[in-house]
Amino acid sequence: MKPESFRLNVPDSALADLRERLKRARWPDEPPLEPWSTGTSLAYMKALAAYWAEGFDWRAWEARVNTHPQYLTEIDGQTIHFLHVPSSNPDATPLLLAHTYPGSFLDYLDLIEPLREQFSLVIPSMPGFGFSTPVVDRGWTMARVARIYDTLMRRLGYERYGIHGSDGGAMVARELGLLDPPGFLGAHVLHLFSFPSGDPAEFEKLEPADYAGLEHLKWFQSVGGYNAINASRPQTVAVGLSDSNGRLPVNSSQATIPNA
Repeated sequence: MKPESFRLNVPDSALADLRERLKRARWPDEPPLEPWSTGTSLAYMKALAAYWAEGFDWRAWEARVNTHPQYLTEIDGQTIHFLHVPSSNPDATPLLLAHTYPGSFLDYLDLIEPLREQFSLVIPSMPGFGFSTPVVDRGWTMARVARIYDTLMRRLGYERYGIHGSDGGAMVARELGLLDPPGFLGAHVLHLFSFPSGDPAEFEKLEPADYAGLEHLKWFQSVGGYNAINASRPQTVAVGLSDSNGRLPVNSSQATIPNA
């Protein structure tokens, strides 16, 4: 599928509906415990909802996003949204920027201008995120996303490129490194993920700081229930979020998506 130009244009009615939903939020009672000890602070959440309802300027962000070329294309049956900002420098290096989890291509808006002199930038929305939704089937591993991104770069005419990733994007960068497609220049990551194989020899040279890190990870897994929910019951999460925040319409009948 040839990439089609995409321009973000959310209807006023959708924004008004979202603001009203936020204002009508039904809050639980604040438990008589230390704030944040049982989850998000209610006072913090109320302030955040008030900001999204009254303080956040969606149109300003929409206009900022639309200053950069955006596209939709289909790869492996999945619609992929991406920004493509070629450099005017003929010697620029093609660079793919892979966003965080949870996050979006917006992670990198501030980096476009500083980088575009030396790099031609491609900033995709990961399948299931932003405007690369909804996912059309199961099996979206990081390795599959890496293959999708490699196809995207080839489709844009880049036979050589590098990748930078953070968090989920770092996992994709790792998988691209393992795939090592022709012309792959390398990966730069903000998070280095390494998973033990279970061999006891792997732990022989760990230092006290390493064990402290493992203890912190154990604690995180004990309180990060969203990991299990997202992995096993994503539709439950989707229903809750769609009802509570008024998911903005982004399909072709409601957003402006002219042909390339």
